[in-house]
Parts: sequence; structure tokens; C-alpha cells
Amino acid sequence: MQRSRSTDKRNRILQAAVKVFADKGFYVARVSDVAREAGVADGTIYLYFASKGELLRGLFEENMGRLIERVRSVAGSSDSATQRLERIWSDYVAFVQTEPELAEVLTVELRESGKFMNEFAADLFGAFLRVIVEVIAEGQSQGELRSDVSARTVARLMFGAFDELSLSWVMSKNKWDLDASGREALAIFLAGLRPDSNQTQSN
Repeated sequence: MQRSRSTDKRNRILQAAVKVFADKGFYVARVSDVAREAGVADGTIYLYFASKGELLRGLFEENMGRLIERVRSVAGSSDSATQRLERIWSDYVAFVQTEPELAEVLTVELRESGKFMNEFAADLFGAFLRVIVEVIAEGQSQGELRSDVSARTVARLMFGAFDELSLSWVMSKNKWDLDASGREALAIFLAGLRPDSNQTQSN
């Protein structure tokens, strides 16, 4: 029971941090702001997180881990590579649209700290990217996608496009159809990844 209460309090602190960081910005926000939003004493924050930076790290680790698990589940399905890439995008959109404040923190605030990105966030972003690389590479090996391009390069381009669309969406006051825009971008990528007849014959 004690452990459950402790976990609940930690989760409440993380949820409060999302709201405060999205509202004030990570660098302007204070630990006391998070404590007030969470309904706990300032010192309680430090029982779970050594600093404001560690709080951001915990928030990022927990939620990126959740997103990576989701896309790994999609990647492990028996669908075609094209279908899996479409589902990965749909899941990413669902995450951004259902948790816009969290998406704002992960796409905007993290960019403000190059040190944080280099020391920690890059590893989790890399794990997310590797899932997409694996799906593309499998599609290439099965002849579904052209094999004369680097799966890693394509994955980086795809993620860059989706990340930019998501960033624009969370920063926009007038929300637009993010899913439709992403599907348009994905259609462009997939059209460029279709094997041409000459390549298919040579293989």
C-alpha cells in the first residue's frame, strides 16, 4: 500500500510537471510551481527527483518508453511494411493529439537543452528510430520497398518530417488535421520507396 501511494504521488508530480513546463517553459518554471500544481510540499519533489533537470528526464524517460513499446508492438505484427509504417504514424498522432501538453514538452522544451539531448534523450530517440529502421529494412528484404537506399536515412527523414509536423501542430493556436498531413507526407515517402521494375528484375 505504501509503495502504491508513493507511485501515485510520483505520477502526480510528473503530471504536474507536464502542465507547468508546457505553460511556463522548462527554464522559467520552478520546482515550487510543480509542487503547487501537484499539491505537495516543495521538499516532496526532491524525494523523487534530485533536480528540475532530473524531473524532466524522468518525464521524458517514462513517456518515450511508453511510445517505444507501442511502436515495437506495431513493428512486430505480421502486416506489410507499408501498413506498419502507417500504423506507427497513426499511433504517434494519437499520442500527440490526446496529450498535447506532454507532446509540447517533448518536442519543444527538449530542443532548448542541447546538453540534455546529447547526454540522455538521444538514446531513447535512437531506440524509437531503430524500430522504424527495422520495419523499412524488412520491407526492403521482402522486395516491398526499394533496396538501393539506406533504411536508416529514410527512417531519419520520415521521423524528421513527422516531428516537424507535430511541432507545428502543438505550437499552433488553430489546430488542423495532423493525421491527414502526416498521411500525405507518408504517401510521398512510400511512393519514393516503391521498387521500380528495373531494380526488381536485377534482383
